[in-house]
Amino acid sequence: MWLFNEIQSLGDIPLHYAGHTPDAPALIGMSGTVTWRALNARANQMSHVLAELGIQSQDRMAILGGNSVQYFELLFGASKLDATFLPLNWRLAVPELQDVVEDAAPRLLFADSDFAEIAAKIASSSPTACRVVVYNSNKPDEGELATLATRASEADPEIDVNPLHTCILMYTSGTTGRPKGVQQSHQNHLYLRLCEHLEPSFQYRASDCMLTVMPLFHAMGLSLSLQALYNGASVAVYPMPDPVILAGLITQIRPTVLPLIPTAVQMLIDHPDNAEADLSSVRLVVYAGSSITVPVLKRAIQRLGCEFIQFYGATETCSGVTFLRPADHRLDDEARLKSCGAPLPLMEIRVANEQGEELPNGQVGEFLIRSPSLCEGYRGQPVATAAAFRDGWYRSGDAGYRDEAGLLYIVDRVKDMIISGGENVYSTEVEQAVQKLAEVALCAAVGVPDPKWGERVTVAVVRQLGTELDEAKVIEHCRGLIAGYKVPKRVVFLESLPMTPSGKVMKKILREDLQKITCK
Repeated sequence: MWLFNEIQSLGDIPLHYAGHTPDAPALIGMSGTVTWRALNARANQMSHVLAELGIQSQDRMAILGGNSVQYFELLFGASKLDATFLPLNWRLAVPELQDVVEDAAPRLLFADSDFAEIAAKIASSSPTACRVVVYNSNKPDEGELATLATRASEADPEIDVNPLHTCILMYTSGTTGRPKGVQQSHQNHLYLRLCEHLEPSFQYRASDCMLTVMPLFHAMGLSLSLQALYNGASVAVYPMPDPVILAGLITQIRPTVLPLIPTAVQMLIDHPDNAEADLSSVRLVVYAGSSITVPVLKRAIQRLGCEFIQFYGATETCSGVTFLRPADHRLDDEARLKSCGAPLPLMEIRVANEQGEELPNGQVGEFLIRSPSLCEGYRGQPVATAAAFRDGWYRSGDAGYRDEAGLLYIVDRVKDMIISGGENVYSTEVEQAVQKLAEVALCAAVGVPDPKWGERVTVAVVRQLGTELDEAKVIEHCRGLIAGYKVPKRVVFLESLPMTPSGKVMKKILREDLQKITCK
């Protein structure tokens, strides 16, 4: 393998560092610091607990809870046993969680004490018998899991783990349609580490600490944490706090690497109480999940004074496939700041038409991705798998183009393109124009059915606190920036936008809501 011959599966990560740097910090949580020696011993105990509870190779075990040290202990324990780890999105409603559990059929469901009642409800949906085991992330010595662990061995289970087996079953956010279980193998994750290792713009340091507040049920939170741990860095794992508490955590823990979605970056730097906060420990901000406006990015670069990397990727690719590298974050080049970067080594992106044929630079098409980290398809959904993965390429559903320098630019989701009066309108073009208004905190553009235009460009706007803005001003502002057929025909002001945990606007829901509002 690469970097470390001993790491053939995710469960080998704590084993490797327990042998090489046993007393170095691996995880930092609300209950203190966990060394690599302690993490490996705890993961071994978890593997024995899972085996005692009947988990065998490739059985699914689910977890429902916020960010915690136990999350990683159970993940590595499952990996050592060649089982599949299923993180559940605790922000979903009970019926949505029941759909996931019915599809995944886990045999065990580990629930943080705050979610025990919900876990009991959703466990009954599993087509296989699903036992609920409760743990307490705030008091690790309490709960059934703690009791089971006290009598479990700290010896490695020494299971021969198949690197091609599914180690993580992660369900897509489900912004549209039925959520799909993405089958990520050990090899997918380790190949991604190879691609990252060959990337010269970013290498980990022995002293690095990543602050993970992004939810671990999402690819960004979990995959970046695994990236840091694979490279021997420590991970401080906390639930996502409000902007002031986040600044306090940075001041207290002194992380060097900070992954955040753009909305969290904006809230961190714009909150007035954070103006004097000491954020100087951060040497790198990694952002992804949704687009970021150039003004916000400029303010963030000036406020934090560190390097920035944007990555673009998907759950299906186990995380990032492109980097907008630190050298590309130039304040004097706004056009480049809108890019999602260029592919990592060993990864390919084709900008293609509907037939899969590559398009010339500058033309908008769908991003097709070929990468050694591509997942094994969707669990139990052969039709969806065949539609998304063709001839070794993953059809991302993202529309964009490549410039002459080889940088990629996302302009929209293919399904979110608005067709108004026979013209294609990319919603991001409209959003970028609207966001230039200082009074706009958030906005999203969608197409609402219209008898005359087919779809009318409609924008939902969340105003900045304490500001005033009306529809006429937004429309007039846009007329000077974009073509007439792209200018919003309706502007609706809302208190908030429906968002996924990764910071993406759920446009299917927004479209339905705006249709009801504008048709009254």
